Amino acid sequence: MFVKQHLVKLAGLLLTSLVAWYLGSLFAVLIPKETITVPIANLEDIVKKPVLKAPVPKRQKCDHWSPCSPGNYAYRILSGGGTGRLAKICFEDDLLISEEKGNVGRGINIAIVNYKTGKVTSAQFFDMWKGDHSDEMVTFIKNAPEGSLLLMVTHDDGSTRLKDGAKKLVEELGSKEIQNVKFRSSWAFIAAKGFKLPDDIQKEKINHSDKNNRYGGWPAEIQIEGCIPRNLI
Repeated sequence: MFVKQHLVKLAGLLLTSLVAWYLGSLFAVLIPKETITVPIANLEDIVKKPVLKAPVPKRQKCDHWSPCSPGNYAYRILSGGGTGRLAKICFEDDLLISEEKGNVGRGINIAIVNYKTGKVTSAQFFDMWKGDHSDEMVTFIKNAPEGSLLLMVTHDDGSTRLKDGAKKLVEELGSKEIQNVKFRSSWAFIAAKGFKLPDDIQKEKINHSDKNNRYGGWPAEIQIEGCIPRNLI
C-alpha cells in the first residue's frame, strides 16, 4: 500500500511537469517575441532614468534666507565670536568689513555707506582695549555725510576705552544699547544719518559675556539683517 501511494504521487508529479512543459512550449509559439521584449525594454528604460533631485536653493544677497523685494538694499551685520570668528558687515552682497577684506579688528568696526548709491565710502575699526581711539571714532562718525548709513559691530572688547562722548553720539543716532555695552559684549547696530529708517527692520542687538558663554570668555555671536527701501530720501 505504501509503495502504491508513492507511485501515484510520482506519476502525478511527472504529469504536472509534462503539462507545464507543454504549456510553456505552446505559449512560446503563440506569443510574439516582441510582446515579451518590449515590456522588458521599458523596464530597463525606467531603471536608467536619472533620479530627480530637488534644486539647490539659490543663494541670496548677504546670505539671507529669502530675497529682499526689488527696490530694497540687503544688509547683514554679524558680530565676532571667539578668536576664530571675526565680525562681518555685508551690504548688497559686498563684504564691507571682514577677515577676507583684512579690515576687521578688535573693538568697534564701522562701515559708512552712501544711501543713494549703495556704495561704501569708508570703513574702519577702533580698538577699545588698547590705545585711545574713542575720540577718533567720534570724528569718524561726525565726518559721515548726511544721507549715509552707518553699520557698526563689535569684535572682542568694544567697551573698555569707549568714552561717554562716543556713547552719546551713537545714542543720538538711535542706539538703545550702546550704554549697556560691556567687556566683550556682542553688539550690532545700523543707523541712518539725516533720514529715518523704517521702524519694522532690525536695527540693533546685544549679547553679554557671562558664565554661559559659547566660546569660553566670549559670548555667542549675534547678527541683525534685513531690507532697507531705496526711496527713503
